[in-house]
Amino acid sequence: MSQPDTLTVALQGAEQAQDGAKPTFVPHAFLNGEIVPLEEAKISVATHAFHYGTGCFEGIRGNWNAEEKTLYLFRLRDHYERLLKSAKMLNIRLPYSLDELCQLTVELVQRCNCCEDVYLRPVAFKGSPVLGVRLHDLADSFLLFVSPFGNYLDVEAGIRVCVSSWRRIDDNSIPARAKITGGYVNSALARTEAHLNGYDEAILLNQDGHVSEGSGENIFLVRNGQLYTPGVNENILEGITRHSVMRLAEEELGIRTIERTIDRSELYVADEIFLTGTAAHVTPVIEVDRRPVGNGQIGPLTRQISALYFDVVRGVNKKYLEWCTPVRPAPVG
Repeated sequence: MSQPDTLTVALQGAEQAQDGAKPTFVPHAFLNGEIVPLEEAKISVATHAFHYGTGCFEGIRGNWNAEEKTLYLFRLRDHYERLLKSAKMLNIRLPYSLDELCQLTVELVQRCNCCEDVYLRPVAFKGSPVLGVRLHDLADSFLLFVSPFGNYLDVEAGIRVCVSSWRRIDDNSIPARAKITGGYVNSALARTEAHLNGYDEAILLNQDGHVSEGSGENIFLVRNGQLYTPGVNENILEGITRHSVMRLAEEELGIRTIERTIDRSELYVADEIFLTGTAAHVTPVIEVDRRPVGNGQIGPLTRQISALYFDVVRGVNKKYLEWCTPVRPAPVG
């Protein structure tokens, strides 16, 4: 399911505020050490990261609980821990501690008056206006902005996927376990190929021909009641949602996930398949390469895991509140 342009949505919210209507979202960003209106958050066209992909990012979900009038940021600290690890690979050193990153994020979300599901995009990048391929002798920068964000894929009806002709980048080329901006060209090529061929999403194989992941999601298979997923050595992102689902399946359903090599043909004979990711949540797959998954309907285990997951991320299931950072909108007036 396609999403409207982030900047367009945010600026529409700003226009509503200027017209005197009460906005549900007031767009702001954090850049150069301060929170500013989104339209003022600008970088130079000569920025190194723009030309060479020398940056890394995270995607963080804020899930709105209308009954509690609270936004829950899911696994905020874990996302920033991963961002700092990605930054380390690119020789990026941020002037903020983990606690400071979490604190400024909460402050920004409050400033934006978030009363709906949102997506947060922190980016650490080489900000020098310099041409030349390298990582050394460049200034390190950080930005963060927030956007209203609904479902990235159809989590209700399920999606149709294909196996991409593009192979997943190898760890010795661009580390897949780091969310490096330039590396996502690999994902973009696969996703657009799938779209142009009439599918919702692509599944990439690694250089050895084994199942790796989607263009922006980890993948799980159900066979004979057992849950399987590719291991971290298959050039996958070590997904936070992936980890969450594995823990929920084991603790709540008594099903331990087996991490192992998965062949392409296993996609065709799986009883159930679903994708996980910050943007994708838990998305059922009902067809692969024009072959129905199972009976072509969302499977029972997928439904169970999805229900558990959504109760957790919206703060309904209090057992996992340590994963959720509650943020209430700033008082009006």
